[in-house]
Amino acid sequence: MNDQQLLRYSRHIMLPQMDIAGQQRLMQSHALIIGLGGLGSPVAMYLASAGVGQLTLVDFDTVDLSNLQRQIAHSHSDIGRAKVDSAADTLHALNPEIKINTLDKKLTDEALTQAVRQADVVIDACDNFATRFAINQACVSTHTPLVSGAAIRLEGQVSVFPNTPDEATNAPCYRCLYDDIPEAEARCSETGVLAPLVGIIGSIQATEAIKLLSGLGTPLAGRLLALDASTLEFREIRLRRDPQCPVCSKP
Repeated sequence: MNDQQLLRYSRHIMLPQMDIAGQQRLMQSHALIIGLGGLGSPVAMYLASAGVGQLTLVDFDTVDLSNLQRQIAHSHSDIGRAKVDSAADTLHALNPEIKINTLDKKLTDEALTQAVRQADVVIDACDNFATRFAINQACVSTHTPLVSGAAIRLEGQVSVFPNTPDEATNAPCYRCLYDDIPEAEARCSETGVLAPLVGIIGSIQATEAIKLLSGLGTPLAGRLLALDASTLEFREIRLRRDPQCPVCSKP
């Protein structure tokens, strides 16, 4: 770590739980961020500024005027651009030292599994259950930690799924929470979402990713943190593995 890096990350290094060793682990890590919208924007910006050495950004959408109310990685001049390109410019402006890969496409099947396999942590910042289930499947099959977040209207939630092969943890995967894709799936384009809410949830996702990569603290595994922004009340829900889960249960 050179003098510029010691200065840049000095407030992290001052934390006894992080120290130089934890910061170096961040700098040697690779995070895969799927979705560069309301959740993915703060996640990407905080991971970049925190010094995560390599970020892979995945999104197949372009910046729209209606995105700018909450998707803070993009600006008015980015309207019409690919979100991954717009976000990459923002992240490089924050921290030119990190490596950024961009995938302006929807990842499916083996391409998704391969991208997940190359990462140390995956951040699910997408907006639909089909993609979330596919991401979870890839993370379980490759034993890659998953940080999942969601936000709609005035409600948000975050959890961490370690996806470790160690049965002693008895931690669930994301699929354990749902029997199937809900028939009536709400989208913020139809129901709305409070702008700072996605920032709060995204910031918690970034915190959990940094903890996983650096070894700091205890991850939010086996627990789901739910936020009601209308009252600013947090609830913690204990999660258990579903023995009948089609993804993570043993035959």
